[in-house]
Amino acid sequence: MNDNAKLLNLKEKIVSVAPMMDWTDRHCRYFHRLMSRHALLYTEMVTTGALVHGDVPRHLRFNEEEHPVALQLGGSEPADLAHCARLGEEWGYDEINLNCGCPSERVQRGAFGACLMAEPALVADCVKAMVDATRLPVTVKHRIGIDKIESYEFVRDFVGAVSEAGCRGFIVHARNAWLQGLSPKQNREIPPLRYELVHRLKHEFPELDFSINGGISANAQVHEHLRLLDGVMVGREAYHNPWWLAEWDAEFYGAAPQPLTREEVESLMCDYMVREAAEHGTQWSSIARHMLGLRNGLPGARRWRQVWSDHRLKTRPPHEVMALAHEPATQEA
Repeated sequence: MNDNAKLLNLKEKIVSVAPMMDWTDRHCRYFHRLMSRHALLYTEMVTTGALVHGDVPRHLRFNEEEHPVALQLGGSEPADLAHCARLGEEWGYDEINLNCGCPSERVQRGAFGACLMAEPALVADCVKAMVDATRLPVTVKHRIGIDKIESYEFVRDFVGAVSEAGCRGFIVHARNAWLQGLSPKQNREIPPLRYELVHRLKHEFPELDFSINGGISANAQVHEHLRLLDGVMVGREAYHNPWWLAEWDAEFYGAAPQPLTREEVESLMCDYMVREAAEHGTQWSSIARHMLGLRNGLPGARRWRQVWSDHRLKTRPPHEVMALAHEPATQEA
């Protein structure tokens, strides 16, 4: 096996938070890291064009505390992907991931995402170029099929071709991607989940590393998949109910429980907001939006979210906003 194709330590890949456009930016990842020290975090997809022609620091800057963190790239030109993989290594990422699963029409117009599953030879060329360009592990996130193609053989042949190019790690969203007629949101909900196809891939390619993604929202589900697979990737549930991550270190890694309370996490995020404002001029509202699910299910949660979402308060210091947010919760408790 090519040294460049080595995976992260498998322990680091047990549970991960999915790359989600407009959501898993560096502020979101910093927040998630406060609750799990071990889960693997992914960037939102960064297109090769944004890095080749755009502001590289804006797209690749991240906080040291985020490790282990993977960079997801979107693109279909091997040379551009190789260049961006090298940039990812230079900037200190722990893994480079190629997006072959996004079904949005905007991504299709760029000739990447899920439509690449129809061109396994091209994906193999892309992967080989990336593997040759970096010492980091190169992984691929993909679907089990596209449009009406529902045969296991389709995804099996895709994995076979791409693995021969040096990819040892696959993250499989266990739904088809419908390239026409469904929005990205509908593509996450309407095509049926077929977990058994991902389990079958692991059985057929035992030497490869497989993580599963799609519709996973409880510890019991994670444990069930980990009996058969190497990892589980959680998307929307991790974002909307982030306090679930506080269970992960003890539940899945055999590590000490995460010691912080929700209030301590919130206070640390306020410290982070102050630092970000001083260093980069970041408004706290662009950070606070990621933590609005932190108090889900607790008394006063609705009022708490309203305060943190109130742009009339954006000139107030974050710790002062936190105090305001907790006043009704204290009265209702």
